[in-house]
Amino acid sequence: MPDSQPQPPHSSSGQLGQPETAALLLCGARLTDGRTVDVRLGGGRIEAVGTAGSLTTSASGALAAKVDLDGYLLLPAPVEPHAHGDTALTADGVGPLSYDTQEVQRRATEAALLQLGHGATSQRSHVRVGGVQGLGALAALLRTRRALRGLAELTAVAMPRVLTGVAGADGLAMLRDAVKMGASVVGGCPDADPDPTGYVEAVLELASEHGCPVDLHTDATDPARLGRLAAMAGGLRAGVALGPCGGLGRLPAKAVSRAADQLAAAGVTVVCLPQGGCGGVDRCGTAPVRLLRAAGVRVAAGSGALRDAANPVGRGDPLEAAYLLASRYGLRPEDAYDAVSSGARAALGLPEVRVEAGFPAELLAVRGDRLSGALSLAYSRIVVHRGRVVARTSAVREYCNSATAAGLDLPRQGRQEPS
Repeated sequence: MPDSQPQPPHSSSGQLGQPETAALLLCGARLTDGRTVDVRLGGGRIEAVGTAGSLTTSASGALAAKVDLDGYLLLPAPVEPHAHGDTALTADGVGPLSYDTQEVQRRATEAALLQLGHGATSQRSHVRVGGVQGLGALAALLRTRRALRGLAELTAVAMPRVLTGVAGADGLAMLRDAVKMGASVVGGCPDADPDPTGYVEAVLELASEHGCPVDLHTDATDPARLGRLAAMAGGLRAGVALGPCGGLGRLPAKAVSRAADQLAAAGVTVVCLPQGGCGGVDRCGTAPVRLLRAAGVRVAAGSGALRDAANPVGRGDPLEAAYLLASRYGLRPEDAYDAVSSGARAALGLPEVRVEAGFPAELLAVRGDRLSGALSLAYSRIVVHRGRVVARTSAVREYCNSATAAGLDLPRQGRQEPS
């Protein structure tokens, strides 16, 4: 099975880490519609898609570097719309959580590489500002963003604790400084403020002033408050996301239906966390995704906590989120994967990706021939960002000789991946 410690990709045979401008040919990949195709990439985009064996050169006529995807399913890459890079990988720590800038950067970098290895070529990380950490955790995440440029796209959501009253003045000043530093999204948790409505008003005003998207945490079980929040956020033209909204799952069906209609009317995206909440085990639960989708609400799915106090065994894997949406919450595999790919990309304001000419070359190849099987056993993965292979995970399963001795004709599961 793959090594658990992520490592930065390196150049190998013109495939892993090749220049973005180099042409790359993905050979023999299977698409979700059953076709087997070659896909040529160049300049960070998909140049051409043709039947297997029909594409051999780059657009200029030169030979393109090749990656053999025989046995792989090729998909638009997932993204991570809800991460917490500043607290990731702290579950096993002793003593108070460290917000030392270098330590936060180390954790955030390792977490981002783990998620990239799973396929998330774009990641949105919520970062606390104010309090004991001040702007240090944000500074660390922004350094991580610069260090990983070309491998993955990271964006930061600034999360102040309080924005109203006397104490809120400091939080509001901190939020303004965070935007000036480079936080491209404003957010936070209105449920933690004595005046949730005032908190949302402050966030929306600042977001409108700077033209920033908004991403707010809420798990309240008060449908009236959620309805007011949705109505307020709906007036902002830039993208608005609410999550994880797990409290909706604890409400009567009629109350949930009314709240879903209000969310749909406001045009906000609900980012659910099927792997668990990010506020602690006592607040676990997932938004009722089928009801929300039926009401016309755009639903995306994130991973949330990655091995921190809220979820000590969090994996940060978008495909696991999709798997849970299908297996536990009844979505079709296609709809479940859409929640971590197209739906999540829309929530982050990213361009659409399809395996068609002209679209961004943000792709994930997983071992398997059908999406349902890939969600169940997606161990081997090849990740493409901006038209180049940036991560590869290989897994081989073999059975011991006693299985053969017992007369069991068991196939070898997987094979060594091409280098």
